[in-house]
Amino acid sequence: MSPPAADTLESLAITRLKGVGPRAAERLARLGLITLEDVLFHLPFRYEDRTRITPIGALRPEQGVVIEGEVMAADVVFGKRRSLLCKVADGTGLVALRFYHFSAAQKNSLEKGRAIRVYGEPRPGAAGLEFYHPEYQTGPDLPPLERALTPVYPTTEGVSQKLLRNLAGQALHWLQGHPPEELIPPALLDQSGLPGLAAALTKLHHPQPDGPVDLLLDGQHPAVKRLVMEEMVAHQLGMLTKRAGQKALAAPPLRGDTLPRRLLENLPFTLTGAQQRVIGEIRADLARRHPALRLIQGDVGSGKTLVAACAALIAIEAGHQVALMAPTELLAEQHLANFRHWLASLGIDVHWLAGGMGAKARRDTLAALADGHGAMVVGTHALFQEAVRFQRLGLIVIDEQHRFGVQQRLALREKGRFGNQVPHQLTLTATPIPRTLAMSVYGDLDTSAIDEMPPGRKPIQTLALPVSRRDQVVERIRAACRDGTQAYWVCTLIEESDELQAEAAEATFETLKQALPELTIELVHGRLKGREKAERMARFASGAAQLLVATTVIEVGVDVPNASLMVMENAERLGLAQLHQLRGRVGRGSAQSYCLLLYQTPLSQTARRRLAVMRETTDGFVIAEEDLKLRGPGEWLGTRQTGELAFRIADLVRDEALMSPARAVGESLLKSYPDRVERLLRRWLRGGEDFADV
Repeated sequence: MSPPAADTLESLAITRLKGVGPRAAERLARLGLITLEDVLFHLPFRYEDRTRITPIGALRPEQGVVIEGEVMAADVVFGKRRSLLCKVADGTGLVALRFYHFSAAQKNSLEKGRAIRVYGEPRPGAAGLEFYHPEYQTGPDLPPLERALTPVYPTTEGVSQKLLRNLAGQALHWLQGHPPEELIPPALLDQSGLPGLAAALTKLHHPQPDGPVDLLLDGQHPAVKRLVMEEMVAHQLGMLTKRAGQKALAAPPLRGDTLPRRLLENLPFTLTGAQQRVIGEIRADLARRHPALRLIQGDVGSGKTLVAACAALIAIEAGHQVALMAPTELLAEQHLANFRHWLASLGIDVHWLAGGMGAKARRDTLAALADGHGAMVVGTHALFQEAVRFQRLGLIVIDEQHRFGVQQRLALREKGRFGNQVPHQLTLTATPIPRTLAMSVYGDLDTSAIDEMPPGRKPIQTLALPVSRRDQVVERIRAACRDGTQAYWVCTLIEESDELQAEAAEATFETLKQALPELTIELVHGRLKGREKAERMARFASGAAQLLVATTVIEVGVDVPNASLMVMENAERLGLAQLHQLRGRVGRGSAQSYCLLLYQTPLSQTARRRLAVMRETTDGFVIAEEDLKLRGPGEWLGTRQTGELAFRIADLVRDEALMSPARAVGESLLKSYPDRVERLLRRWLRGGEDFADV
């Protein structure tokens, strides 16, 4: 591909702008700002209106405004914290400015009678409406008001909004003589009613106050749509190049019918139609000479693990090894128990590799994998450590892959690399992925959905109850366990601390032991050692204990068909996906199961909606879509792992309708304009093209 022409925005270094020396350039590089084009595509995420003065008497809480008035007093006051309190009046009312961090010079500058202009968001405080640490200017000659809305940019430590606004203004000036190249040909992009790229960028960085600001903020303005479409095309190109990178690699063709058939003949039940369909898709994948990369999503209890077992047996029958990696030891142990149970009758040993195992057991597993006698291993992160060697690794199964970073997944794949040949890979997830996220974040994967539950399963009945009815819930547990079923009591805290979670669970455990002395109760939390945790879980699974008190450590991987009652304390603190995952610990047998959501009042509007959705449906795919609407894509995805792609201006919920057209444009660009692909990736993904081999 030919490099960009000299003196284009794409080629000009950010140091060409005033105010950018070596130190500033280093800080700006952390934001991905290397060239002038990078500055222009570093877009505001909101705007402040500093173009008009709001009378103090018309202030509303938490609305960003500019006020002008006269300083009436500025005094140091002592309460819970020492602060500087400045009172400002304008003839329509009085408001306070409060500063917790201030200097003597600042106090002296706020002398009585001085004119002052303030920008900020007033909030209710001890002195009525107060501005906390607002921006302000004082003096007899205040500068003119802003003529355009003030953009607010994503930033990082050491990079101020003032600097970013200054750089954007300079870059817009350069834009007049060096417009950015339209990398998507108009023939491919339906631009009816949409502005050109230069006009769209100018509008977003420098919107006029008399324009349709609401359309800008809501993402409905044509300038926003123009850039959203290009960003979505770039993301689809990222997915397509990742997929092409996969297909450029080789993989061993794996075929086998006898072992999977023997496994299914030994089962006391038949597979669902959905399981049979997905196994057929996997069988076709594994028979090819390039690596399978398939995401298998299915609701809790839909039978994903059995599908993975059939895939493993195809690989083993073909003479290759299989590694299954799970994010937690508890989940990995559950997989180990299932696979040993299913594969023992076929004469196949399933090995174990995790951080907490003894030295001799570890040496034995490593030796079996290295000499090829270990056909299958189940484990945690320990699987991709340097000491692990495989002889013929042909298939990797990763459970809940979003909990692993890209480099961790790559490290395990490299264990099976032989020249240009790598293992096939299957990914399991019990968190159904909304369609828009599947297309944007997992677009490089083939996807299969196990969208049918085993016969005989009854939908879980869910009730939401205030914590004031806790005693009635305890009696409900007593009655259920007296009837021969088992129950979970899950303790949740909003803090992520294992120690605090454990303390909450221990306190609940002691309270329930006193309230239910006739029951055998076990306690499981994240601070227990692996062996102790496994022993307690085993006692519950065997029926020796009737009630399991636990933290959210039991979110996945726990399968006790006799458990038919789930109580979740502080349910309003959890997201829909986690609530649904925890609820899936019951309803795994033929008995009618119940889930009781205990909540604290008052409930926020979002919490109220979450609990309503849980009552209305048990369909994980419906719940995933609702969760995406409530939380938005950024929070739904959680902390993005290194190498995963995040949007800068597009919104996956708002802009869902553009996803399919963007993929079609991306495919056409790859086919007809391959020389533009890398530049689009560089413009929007800032290095995302480097992950084509992930």
